[in-house]
Amino acid sequence: MRIEVKPDHDYAWFIRPFFWLQKRNYGQVLIPGKCWGRSPRLFAAVATLYGVINRKRSPITPVLRSLVTVRVSQLNWCRFCVDINAMTLIKRAGSSEKVEALAQWRTSPLFDEQERAVLDYAEAMTGLDGVSDEQVARLRPWFDDDAMVELTGLIAFQNMSAKFNAALDIAPQGFCQLPVQPERGTAPTTSVAAAPIKSDTSPPQQDKPLP
Repeated sequence: MRIEVKPDHDYAWFIRPFFWLQKRNYGQVLIPGKCWGRSPRLFAAVATLYGVINRKRSPITPVLRSLVTVRVSQLNWCRFCVDINAMTLIKRAGSSEKVEALAQWRTSPLFDEQERAVLDYAEAMTGLDGVSDEQVARLRPWFDDDAMVELTGLIAFQNMSAKFNAALDIAPQGFCQLPVQPERGTAPTTSVAAAPIKSDTSPPQQDKPLP
């Protein structure tokens, strides 16, 4: 961790309810929120954008959203993001199979044609080579222009979030069991199970606190 977080009571008054909600849902305050919270206006802007991207009526299904966030997290070497987003994918997909196979999505039979097209687009946006017309064309059977904006915004936001967390070396908080850190240059993956969270709640799919 490359910066220090402050005690909860030292943050702006309008940030503290976000921390309370995170503690209710996850059993702990999320460290990235405390880092963003050092700039209250920036925190408010990022939290608002995330709430819109992750809203319940998004044209991008919850499982697709989670596939994107986990894969982009892996590619950006964000250990915290892999941890929390993999937990969410396991809950939304109903099993850990897609989490385990995600790094091999091109060859795994677990992923359908739509998921492959979305993951290909997400990897192209995240990498250095950029997006091709062919990759966009493969998305068109499922996404009109409005949905393309939503999908592109989701991928862009997750890249921002993952790069922020990775640059500050924010550690995982135990939402999934993570393997021994592989060599640098190999994307981290998750193991088979999500760590338990509070039994009476689950991570909300709308206006979820800053990841």
